[in-house]
Amino acid sequence: MPLPPPSPPYRVIYNWDGAPHGYTPVPQSIEDFLDGVYAPLRDTQVDALFWCVGEHTARWQSQRLEQLGDLHDRRYESAAAYTHTENIRLMLERGVDPQAEIIRRGHELGIAVYGSLRMNDNHFDGAQLADLPRLHHTELTELRRQHPEWLLGNRTAEWFALSWDLSVPEVRRHRLDHVRELCENYEWDGIELDWQRHAFHLPRDLSYRLRWTLTDLQRAAREITRKRAEQLGRPFHLAARVSGSLRGCDDIGYDVETWVREGLVDVLIPAGNAATDPAIEVAEFVALCEPHGVAVYPGFDGGLPGGSTAPEGPIRKDRLRTRAIGARHRHLGATGIYVFNWHSGAIGPRVDMLHEIGEDETLAPTDKVYAATHRVVVEEGPWRGAYRGDRLRGQVPVPLCKSLTDTGPVIFIELADETTAAPPLAVELRIRIDEWIEGDGVAVRWNGEELSGGEPHYDLPASNADLNAVPLPISQVSSAAWLRFALSPDSVQAGCHTVEVVLRRRHPQLACDLQLTDVEVAVAHTSEYAESLL
Repeated sequence: MPLPPPSPPYRVIYNWDGAPHGYTPVPQSIEDFLDGVYAPLRDTQVDALFWCVGEHTARWQSQRLEQLGDLHDRRYESAAAYTHTENIRLMLERGVDPQAEIIRRGHELGIAVYGSLRMNDNHFDGAQLADLPRLHHTELTELRRQHPEWLLGNRTAEWFALSWDLSVPEVRRHRLDHVRELCENYEWDGIELDWQRHAFHLPRDLSYRLRWTLTDLQRAAREITRKRAEQLGRPFHLAARVSGSLRGCDDIGYDVETWVREGLVDVLIPAGNAATDPAIEVAEFVALCEPHGVAVYPGFDGGLPGGSTAPEGPIRKDRLRTRAIGARHRHLGATGIYVFNWHSGAIGPRVDMLHEIGEDETLAPTDKVYAATHRVVVEEGPWRGAYRGDRLRGQVPVPLCKSLTDTGPVIFIELADETTAAPPLAVELRIRIDEWIEGDGVAVRWNGEELSGGEPHYDLPASNADLNAVPLPISQVSSAAWLRFALSPDSVQAGCHTVEVVLRRRHPQLACDLQLTDVEVAVAHTSEYAESLL
């Protein structure tokens, strides 16, 4: 059985990727380092820090692992790599261990601290097996160079050719060595196995059949954490970050049903592999985990994929959508919220969010934008293939074409605002259509009822909130238009709603399809935002 989940539960878990090691010049003082780590967390709703200890090399004196920077004799491929790595190495030479200091400072601040290990991180910029002999990268190891047969190569997405093949027993043993030292060297509150950075572990055509090998490693890691808990005489939790959908877990090779049933995890973090998944299957994961006492923390990544930033502008739209996603996760039963790659200092939009997203009371009275999930797949250039396993139920963009039965794509929008208890001042449904032109005819149905009005508004740069950042338009038309409809708060209770978009007339001189790119519900609780809606 898993350990009892943390009590009280963490409101927000903050995953730091280790970036503060590079925030001040060499040599970095431990105070400057700790200030950078905890600046965005102090006095917020963050109750747990998950500190990334690296990827493939040790950031401590190790008997089993290669140390960060050793392969190239501490010569670096960039100034950034030099600053980051030498700050770590020089601390160790001075007898200062940054991991131990992070734990000490976190506990002084009342924050739980976990060591987070990326199980198969691949930041090798798309390098291939043939590149290994001449590749200069700080995180590259001699073990990887010596054993290209232990890597996935052309059996996975091209960008991730140098990822470990975790079906190889020697690879699993090597990763377990890293887990063992992480647990034995420090008095964390627990550890996280970050399987999602990056989620390419097994040959693509065998992932489901070989899922037992990932369970083998998860099971072995659990034995280490159990022994560590006995040594410390207190709980030592094991967290795992996995795909945001059960189908995605199967496709990648995570047998989460077995992990939960056998007590191989205490905290499950369903999340995207690359960018935020707004449609994480929170209810399904909660139904799976709750009977076994496993906590569920659906995750944010550093960015929200796709979607127009109009009419609010990029910074405000990001905040409005973040609130809505957090409210949805909590409404569907999440234990708390997990954030990843939210780099920030002591002030900024993301710190503001860390004061809001961890509690219903702070989220409820805020303005929000609930948006349909964008499916993004990059086929060429950097990070090609990285998004293929993400947002599998992305609903937009989708082409609109004439139907036989006066129907069109149906978009599901999950709302979380309890409008009976705290009715919003205004609610607006809006859809964005690309390749629109006067003469096109589109009908919109909200929960099966056709809406009237919805006059098109061209999607012009001037509609963005921050005019200083967006050039004023010189054109009066655009190839995209928003249709906007005022909704009664009585019609937007918490729960799942449907938006159907039906093409009834296409301009006869256009051969291209209309594209439905965005479907959003804006909920205003402040008078200032309400005035911007219909």
